[in-house]
Amino acid sequence: MGATQILKSSQVVRDWVLIDAKGKRFGRVLTEAATILRGKHKPSFTPNVDCGDFVVIINADKTDFSGKKTEDKFYHRHSGYFGSTKSEKLGDLLAKNPVKLYKLAMRGMLPKTILGKAMIKKLKVYAGGEHPHTAQFSKIKGK
Repeated sequence: MGATQILKSSQVVRDWVLIDAKGKRFGRVLTEAATILRGKHKPSFTPNVDCGDFVVIINADKTDFSGKKTEDKFYHRHSGYFGSTKSEKLGDLLAKNPVKLYKLAMRGMLPKTILGKAMIKKLKVYAGGEHPHTAQFSKIKGK
């Protein structure tokens, strides 16, 4: 009977995963990315160690939303002062800054600890189809 394998942070091997969001649902893309960032897809998953991989999401502005979310859903922010609440529609945020939209949504799916902050730094989001991480992908695939 085998013992449970517990990773140390020095034993973690990180890969780079590319996700194309074009034509996919926003939540499905984020769920897939959160699983990879967290490291839950690996058999050596350890909850208290950041054992996830790097995730690169391309075509972030071409993702799909169900229903009328782009007009009805709002993202709010507050500075702590009276009357400082600012709201922004999801459609406007997607058109203006899709990277911020993905980071806000991903932050809610990861742990709210120092570990979660380290995980979200491994998320790279690009609005277009180009990304500057081609060197990392060529190392993995052996090109």
